[in-house]
Amino acid sequence: MTTVTPTPVEPVANAAAAIVDGDGERALAVADYHAGIEIGLRYERGVELESAADRRRERLLSLLDRTAADRVIVLGDLAHRIRAPDGEEREEIETLIDAVTDRVPLTLVQGNHDGGVAAAFADRIDVTPTDGTVYGDVGLVHGHTWPAPEVFEADVVCMGHEHPQVRLRDEVGGTRMERAWLRGQLNPEPFREEGIIADGAAVSGSELVVFPAFNDRSGGTWVNVDGQSFLSPFLPVGLADADAYLLDGTRLGPFGTI
Repeated sequence: MTTVTPTPVEPVANAAAAIVDGDGERALAVADYHAGIEIGLRYERGVELESAADRRRERLLSLLDRTAADRVIVLGDLAHRIRAPDGEEREEIETLIDAVTDRVPLTLVQGNHDGGVAAAFADRIDVTPTDGTVYGDVGLVHGHTWPAPEVFEADVVCMGHEHPQVRLRDEVGGTRMERAWLRGQLNPEPFREEGIIADGAAVSGSELVVFPAFNDRSGGTWVNVDGQSFLSPFLPVGLADADAYLLDGTRLGPFGTI
């Protein structure tokens, strides 16, 4: 009989979210919520979109009900614009924080868009440093900076920032983009070169889980398209071997060969 080794990070079927076990509780983890993205697109690109703030919030709350998690963890970029949130964006964030914290605590793993959010809401949510934190046996980091040594040393490391997507082609030549998970072993060499791992130190080979963006309007890195540049300073070289998975759990195989 085959023995399946349990993992502390389990994606939620058909959702850009996972359950993370740690510290005696279960957390619902998502990455790259990007509240207020419609306002950002209006100012950045002149694109007018109807706000999906209510749908985003209800989607997260529905997942919280579905999983009965004890905490919500956002792996960075709770907000879209880097500046301090105001106007409609601040209203969306405040409404979201109210709705979540009425039920469970909320932890923000600080990302590159979150400086203003961290300053504005630090009295209402838990905010981690930008180089991440450890939750039980799981390291949590946004991914825009190199992780702290204790994050890298965790059994599993979860990150966002990259918004991985795959481009799929059908039998008649049509293509579509799908959000995807990346999951594989961390390559220790770039972390050793950066000084995060001491020369000569033994490493156990942590697993890395790169989350798809929770916000389906935020775009991302096409991981199976030649010439695409990754955003994180340690990707793709930091992934020794990684498979891509669709949100429904379909395994696509090594992301570079899809």
